[in-house]
Amino acid sequence: MTDAALPGSIEPALKKGPDLDRGFHPLTGVIYLGVVAAALLFVAYSIYTDVDATGTRVTSLLPYILLFIALLIALGFEFVNGFHDTANAVATVIYTRSMPAHIAVIWSGMFNLFGVLLSSGAVAFGIVSLLPVELILQVGSGAGFAMVFALLIAAIIWNVGTWYFGLPASSSHTLIGSIIGVGIMNALLHGRSGTSGVDWSQATSIGKALLLSPLFGFLLAAGLLLVLKTVLLKAGPALFAEPKGDQPPPIWIRGILVLTCTLVSFFHGSNDGQKGMGLIMLILIGTVPTAYALNRTLPASETARFVTTSDAASKIIDSKAAGYSVLGNPRPAVTNYVAAHQINEGTYPSLAVLVRDIGQQVTQYGSLAKVPSERVGNTRNDMYLASEAIRILMKDKESELSSAEVATLGTYKSALDESTKFIPTWVKIAVAIALGLGTMVGWKRIVVTVGEKIGKTHLTYAQGACAEITAAATIAAADGYGLPVSTTHVLSSGIAGAMSANGSGLQWSTIRNIALAWVLTLPAAMLLSGTLYFLFSKLF
Repeated sequence: MTDAALPGSIEPALKKGPDLDRGFHPLTGVIYLGVVAAALLFVAYSIYTDVDATGTRVTSLLPYILLFIALLIALGFEFVNGFHDTANAVATVIYTRSMPAHIAVIWSGMFNLFGVLLSSGAVAFGIVSLLPVELILQVGSGAGFAMVFALLIAAIIWNVGTWYFGLPASSSHTLIGSIIGVGIMNALLHGRSGTSGVDWSQATSIGKALLLSPLFGFLLAAGLLLVLKTVLLKAGPALFAEPKGDQPPPIWIRGILVLTCTLVSFFHGSNDGQKGMGLIMLILIGTVPTAYALNRTLPASETARFVTTSDAASKIIDSKAAGYSVLGNPRPAVTNYVAAHQINEGTYPSLAVLVRDIGQQVTQYGSLAKVPSERVGNTRNDMYLASEAIRILMKDKESELSSAEVATLGTYKSALDESTKFIPTWVKIAVAIALGLGTMVGWKRIVVTVGEKIGKTHLTYAQGACAEITAAATIAAADGYGLPVSTTHVLSSGIAGAMSANGSGLQWSTIRNIALAWVLTLPAAMLLSGTLYFLFSKLF
């Protein structure tokens, strides 16, 4: 974008957008590559120390080679997520001249990193629970690696494609579509209906969050702007003005916009960063179960509490299983229940046996840290399977559980999840670095779309602040409920809502393209991941 002289004038006209074409300093590239190299060495060293602490003898390098490749792909997804989604967070501060572009992306990357480090992990395992249970239980198999490679590569391809065309598409939407595609293809390859390959109750909950969050963003941003105009228009008219050339806004307005950008970046990290974490944990569990299948950091004092909650849950399930007995292995019946969500005569007795067996294993070994290496994978699978079965059972109307029984089972499920659904600190650090580094490159395409191509007029300070506040609040709320939402769609719709409320008008060609990307993302990601899973399952 260049300056152009107006007819009859001497001075060139000020350009509409800010300066996004800052020169690249070679030292910056050296530092950047140095951080990348240090991060990879940190990941390798962390895995080495964790495996060495378990006393595991390495007999083959092949699993570790596959592990490192899978981790690179997973971190690559978070890297792409950084420059694809986080660009939305910095668009408003750049276009309101609150921060220079090169400082804004570094600032945003830093707070993305903090958001990842302080995240709870609830979103990570909410995403993972969409995957077919048989693949999760056998993630170290060829089919497990095919699953991980397929869904991550499909998500990266679609994200990079939409970024190339400057379309604010959703990384969350893309990843969920990839997971559903793998689930459907896995079911078809095993001769089952494609609809049986996905936990549709969980998919529906996540789908509602993705569907409603943009509408919520549009309405909340529009409503917030109207409230501000009613309350502050006379007292602070500067808030509703456009930037004057390249001058920064008044300090108090600048502070508001930088704060809202910071909050969006932080909550984006805390929500989106978790998606990669859950998949990285699956990869680690599949290839190095002795170190990562069970949370060995839980203190031995937790054993007594676990046994108590296990006994209480066992009594409830036993009461439902009265009159039935289990001959042989109870796990297939529980697995079928988790996959089909249908109670039959074998569900309760099989689950009762599984719960008792888990309690006996924990009691026998004294703590999770003392579970023998050859038993770790089986114990983890039993705990995961029981947790998923109880989660579904608590929501199942056919179970006819009382509120007290649901509370007891919920306490037992929490104890199971503490044992299996954990994220080591080094995984959070690695994902945080990948997301932060991604934020600092490739951001320009999406920033231009969000800053210039949604509304017909230049973004005002108030419009930028309303969109950012809406995005931060929506993502924070979703994070609290363990649901993934799209930073892209919430912020883009927030800007559209603020533009509409101000009577600024919308560029419908851009809105149409964003809506088209939103509609196409799910089926495109499903098709890509399903096809890749079919190919990789044959390869592995």
